[in-house]
Amino acid sequence: MTVVIGLTGSIATGKSTVSKMLKELGLPIVDADQISRDVVEPGEVAYQKIVKTFGKEILFEDETINRKQLGSIVFGNEEKRKQLNEIVHPEVRRQMLSQRDQYIQQGYRGVVLDIPLLFESKLTHFVDKIVVVYVNEETQLERLMNRDQSTKEEASQRINSQIPVEEKAAMADAVINNNGTRSETKEQLLELLQKWEII
Repeated sequence: MTVVIGLTGSIATGKSTVSKMLKELGLPIVDADQISRDVVEPGEVAYQKIVKTFGKEILFEDETINRKQLGSIVFGNEEKRKQLNEIVHPEVRRQMLSQRDQYIQQGYRGVVLDIPLLFESKLTHFVDKIVVVYVNEETQLERLMNRDQSTKEEASQRINSQIPVEEKAAMADAVINNNGTRSETKEQLLELLQKWEII
């Protein structure tokens, strides 16, 4: 019996750190961010639909999508953003489920779906258990400012565009508190995986 874990958090809470630890422990990771980059590569279905919808002016000379250019078109235009999401999201979901099911067939005890916007995208039905990587607000703000060299205002704006991590934690099956050291985080993770009989 495979347990499908949905791993999520909020920006700068350390989700990628936990994802790496899970990978090191031998669990396969289905990475939503990576898939969303893959499905817009030249030749892919979503790529063809994007070019058809937004025109060739969003392409670099090598035919790959100029994300900045595409971003400037959809940013601030709700209609265009919706169009883009309607092209990309179904493809990302299809790929995620296909990878998840392959790992289940291979008999892994646990499979991790690393989905930053698990709650926002309403994808909780894809998983059996939800793990939220949590840090307090001050730590989150500080880490984001350091990571992106952003101002307090910019960082706060990005944090506020997502469901607060407190709320996510309340909806999770388990919370990994990432305020402390790396080894404290890993200890919590190991305990959890043993409890769920994955390792």
